[in-house]
Amino acid sequence: MIIKNEKLQVKNHALLFKRGVFLFLLLGHALHGLAQNKPIVTSEVDTTFIKIGDQINFKMIVEIDSTDVVIFPEGQTFSPLETVEAFATDTTRKKDRVTLQKIYALTQFDSGSYKLPSQRIEINGKGYFTDSFQVNVATVPVDTLAQKMFDIKPLIQVEKSNAGLWKILLIILAILGLIAGLVYWFVFRKKPLTEEEKEALLPPYDRALLELKKLDNSKYLIKDEYKQYYSELTDIVRSYLEEDVHVSALESTTDELINKLEMLKDAGELKLEDDTIKQFKNILQTADLVKFAKSKPPTSVAQQDRKAVEQIVVKTHDAIPEPTLEELMAQEEYQEELTHKRQRKKWVIAGGAAIGLVLISAVAFISYYGTTKVWDTVTGHPTKKLLDSEWVASSYGYPPINIETPEVLVRQEIKIPAEAKANIKELQAFMFRDAKALLTMATTSTTFTQPAEPEFEKTIDQLLKKFEAKGAKNIITKQEEFTTITGTKGLKTYGSGKFKVPESEELIKGQYIILSFGGKGFQQQILLTWQDGDTYAQEIIDRILATVEVKTEV
Repeated sequence: MIIKNEKLQVKNHALLFKRGVFLFLLLGHALHGLAQNKPIVTSEVDTTFIKIGDQINFKMIVEIDSTDVVIFPEGQTFSPLETVEAFATDTTRKKDRVTLQKIYALTQFDSGSYKLPSQRIEINGKGYFTDSFQVNVATVPVDTLAQKMFDIKPLIQVEKSNAGLWKILLIILAILGLIAGLVYWFVFRKKPLTEEEKEALLPPYDRALLELKKLDNSKYLIKDEYKQYYSELTDIVRSYLEEDVHVSALESTTDELINKLEMLKDAGELKLEDDTIKQFKNILQTADLVKFAKSKPPTSVAQQDRKAVEQIVVKTHDAIPEPTLEELMAQEEYQEELTHKRQRKKWVIAGGAAIGLVLISAVAFISYYGTTKVWDTVTGHPTKKLLDSEWVASSYGYPPINIETPEVLVRQEIKIPAEAKANIKELQAFMFRDAKALLTMATTSTTFTQPAEPEFEKTIDQLLKKFEAKGAKNIITKQEEFTTITGTKGLKTYGSGKFKVPESEELIKGQYIILSFGGKGFQQQILLTWQDGDTYAQEIIDRILATVEVKTEV
């Protein structure tokens, strides 16, 4: 019994051992599979030493499964190095694995030692980082013995860009074109005439016959509207007589109108028969009864009256004597006068429309910009023209002063006094002065023969004495610290005084600012002067001060 139990235990141990080995192999295979699926990220550069402006190729290599999603870095993430180009990703496959290769061309334009930072590659939402590299950038050596050195060439005067002027001219032309188009469309354009307008242009005789035909097509008699029928019938013949016979027929009573026709007949101005006048009188009396006594003649009578009126119109037209030569000439002159009046009316309307648009535009501009700005723009205020011009950002002198101004500062030829040559190695000055705007902008860069600290107070006193030598009075001086946009600190000397107007003995109140920077062996200064109370000049000064940048390393 004991032997059987021992055999059974041995058998169980063997079974457990086999199971353990199986589980171990299974786990090892799973771990091996996990190790195979894990992304592998490597990076390399083709060189760690370049010259200024040369390029290095930074390569990223990622080994992943075919189902993984990879996002490489984009943009300027390689600072302080600059990205020149990011090449397309190269893909190669090996069984169920994919190898991605991404190359970036990088460069740097300043010498020094730079660290290419580690880059983050996102795989399936998780970040993986590359190695960082140290890149050395060297300057390009210049052989001054083999390469001949030349003096700095003088400044070339360049014509000012008229881009802003062209824009203004285009806007003005567009507005004028719009005004001309509107005036042509609403005033001078020959508009298609309506039927009523075409009828109004017909001669009185033709228009009367056309209106009688329209009356035939009316439904007045069918609807028993005799009053409207006879009113239109008599108005047609009265209007014709007034226009063609020149007799006041519309405002005359029946008896008055008949008397006027008889008088014209007796005077020989209208060759009508007595029967025609009598027939016309009967029609007018019938119309009076219908309109005022509510009489209702038979339909046949109304139709006969309509035909009789047409015959009266025809006979009257034939009875009018032919106009004499004097009458024709007078009529032609009258028509010409009417034409001239119509033309004058059109030009008055066009001029009024143009003036109206100009006034509306002026009111809109004044409402938005204010009266002063609009007036100064129209009259060409000198400092406003400078403020609205195309500004120039440039670097002046050495050590350089970077500044943005409405005009380019021009190099000034300054001779260093003999007594100062022992201390001053080089003096570079640039200036722009607008006498009309009473505005001055100037920079000076001075390098000393010895690495001594600059004496700002001494230089500022010399500038103030120059102001007084040129006639300035009552100069007030204040000082405070000034910080540039890059954090460089300097001294700001500012104040006001009465300055002499160029080519005049007049003194005006003005303001000035002197910015002083420097270090061992050099000094940089910016001088600004402008008229007190000139808001445009103040805007110019504020904008200049916001752009000042100096390099304090020689």
